[in-house]
Order: sequence, then structure tokens, then C-alpha cells
Amino acid sequence: MQFAKDSFFLALQQRLAGLNPSRTVTINGATVPAVLVVENLPPSSAEPQPNTFYIEWGRADVVDGHAGDAALMSLECVISYYTLGTVQSMVDRGRVLGQLDDELLGICQPPNAEKYDYTQSPSADLGTSVFWNQPAFEETRASGVEDNAERHPDERVERMVRLTVFFFSEVTLL
Repeated sequence: MQFAKDSFFLALQQRLAGLNPSRTVTINGATVPAVLVVENLPPSSAEPQPNTFYIEWGRADVVDGHAGDAALMSLECVISYYTLGTVQSMVDRGRVLGQLDDELLGICQPPNAEKYDYTQSPSADLGTSVFWNQPAFEETRASGVEDNAERHPDERVERMVRLTVFFFSEVTLL
């Protein structure tokens, strides 16, 4: 399963570098395209940074009704991001969130990538792909819209996007 996670993440990160080379983030002194996996960050990491895509993995399942020796797996994925805008008055938050939405749609196309083993150098092509459905955008959470108890103190606008990643397991079925 880790090979599928890594392949999906690195495909999105590489695509963002091509689509918008200026959309970067600095983590532990290294500047990288602004796509990160929450479970790969050190527990002491600071709060999520604005204008950065954060991938969180959810439930994994075996997909019923397929033929072959390897199990077809599905893996839930949530990608979240937020912005404070680019001006001090924050009046462009919606516009910047729309740009982030467009970038996410762009890096999710095509909805597949080759699966690699990144535990070795150079990485090894595993001969299969990971593929995913279209992103499902959840409602924008913005200040003034939700209850004050749920409002983030920095007045950010944020988005959560859900999709499912599919891949063939490296484990052979008996």
C-alpha cells in the first residue's frame, strides 16, 4: 500500500512543480512543491501552512468483483488546503482559493500515475498504476459563514477535497 501512497503523492507533487513552480513550501529547511503528506511530517511540525495541499489517508478496502491474482484496493484520500489571501485586508481569499482549486484539478489530471518503489535508488517501476476518481469538493469554510465556535481565529478560507485512489496490491491472492 505504501508504494501506491508514495506514487500518488509524488505524481501530484511533480505535476504541481510543472504547473506552478512558484507554489512551494519550506519543510525542515528544504523547499519543495507545496504538496505534503500529513503522516510523513514530523510530529513536531508546525501548524499547516497556507496555500499548501495536505494529503491525509483514510480507510483502505479490497474492491470486490475483479479478476486476477492481485487484489484491487481502494484507499480514501482527503486533500485539504487554506488561504489567507495575498493582501493584508484578505479581500482576495476567495479568488486565491479558486486558484488553488484550479491547481488541484490540474494536478489530478490525468487521473492515473505509474506505481514505483521509492524505497530504492533509483526507484523501480512496479509495472502497474495507481488511478483515482475525480475530486469531490466540499463546501468552503469561511469566516462569517459558520458558528463563531468553529471559526478559525486567523479568518482563513479552507477547502477539503475527497477522492479515492485505486491500485493493485503487491500481495498475491491465493
